[in-house]
Amino acid sequence: MKDLAIQFGAKLRDKRKTLGISQDKLALLADIDRSYAGRVERGEVNITLEKAYQLAEVLGCDIRDLLP
Repeated sequence: MKDLAIQFGAKLRDKRKTLGISQDKLALLADIDRSYAGRVERGEVNITLEKAYQLAEVLGCDIRDLLP
């Protein structure tokens, strides 16, 4: 399970950086704590589907783009 979280986080980080969005801005737009956003990107937490879809929406991508 941990590998999935790490892979999801890496894809999330890559997409965010490609779009030039800071972690702070991503967290603000997704209505999540910045420290939580960082933990998601590092694969330290198992994100809920609701939050995953929320992040994909903020990044303007399909959820499948963030899945391993």
